[in-house]
Amino acid sequence: MTGSLRQKIPVFAIVFVALAMLLIPLVLSTPNLQIYVAIGLSTIVVTGLSLLMGFAGQVSLGQAAFYGIGAYTSAILSLHGVPTLLALLLAPIFSGILALIIGIPLLRLRGHALAFGTLAVQLIFLALIPQTAKWSGGSIGLSALPQLTIGSFSFTDGRDYAFLVWVVMVIALILARNISRSRPGRGLRAMAVSVSGASATGVEVERYKLKDFAFSAALAGIAGGIYAFFIGYISPDAFPVLLSIEFVIMVVVGGIGTVSGAFVGAALVTIISQVLTALGTSPSLPPQLPTVLSLGVYALVLIAILRLLPTGLIGGVLKLWNRGKRIAPSQHGSRERLLAAESSGTVSAVQADTGSASPTPEDGSVLGESVS
Repeated sequence: MTGSLRQKIPVFAIVFVALAMLLIPLVLSTPNLQIYVAIGLSTIVVTGLSLLMGFAGQVSLGQAAFYGIGAYTSAILSLHGVPTLLALLLAPIFSGILALIIGIPLLRLRGHALAFGTLAVQLIFLALIPQTAKWSGGSIGLSALPQLTIGSFSFTDGRDYAFLVWVVMVIALILARNISRSRPGRGLRAMAVSVSGASATGVEVERYKLKDFAFSAALAGIAGGIYAFFIGYISPDAFPVLLSIEFVIMVVVGGIGTVSGAFVGAALVTIISQVLTALGTSPSLPPQLPTVLSLGVYALVLIAILRLLPTGLIGGVLKLWNRGKRIAPSQHGSRERLLAAESSGTVSAVQADTGSASPTPEDGSVLGESVS
């Protein structure tokens, strides 16, 4: 019964969330649709980053660079006559290939050096955009992007993009789930614990890390491509360093290395970001306030999660769920042993010899056995 329930609950939860995500856009207003799309795009990026951090043990502070590369790839190609669907499909391919090229020297670094190396990738990306104004539009950006079309269908409003993002997000989560349960996924888990230990057991460490890095960049690339068509305008200001930090915080909040944690962390941090932006853009407040507020609140959220829920929200919930499942059968078994002892007269005999009252399940022990 317990095993069956354990298997049914996740399936029910997945179906419920999927149906809710499918129906929610039908009732959302235009501003809320933008938030919905932003949550979906962030989930796609964070799904890949969660695999990179939680399985390969590699921290990336430059994920927004690949997000921007995907956006600029789709925008530039579509503005130069490439069909919009093809431009969108080429975004993850170009981002992934670029990640493979960059990752060969970059992934030789470890720990903080790797984090700073990925941060350098982000800074180089932001520095190159103004220098390639002929193609990228420079600091002004690219505008008047054509509408994304698939066959005869054109994506004209936020609701259309909401459904598109939902489909891509589900595909990304399924891919991440399958990778985590595959042989490469187990190899990545071993690498996160010990690179030398994983290498000693036959795991091709460098190849696995490079593929994981490229996969996370490809997911960021397709999310960036959708973002470009959804907004219709892109500029370097849309891909700041703070965005890369937000992606990392989303991973930590949801749970590093958990597939469902990507959605939870992305949703929570995106909503917090929207609230802070609304508060900081009041007419009587300075324009720098949203950034300052974001940095301060993100720092507090990160500290709170690391102190109280080091495995993230999903990890904390699963821990409580598993603890409840362990306690319930123990209490049930203790009650049955107590009734059996009373029916056989054992408890009465013990009471007669010791003069103590009969223990109850609420006492936490039965006949001297503690409930574990």
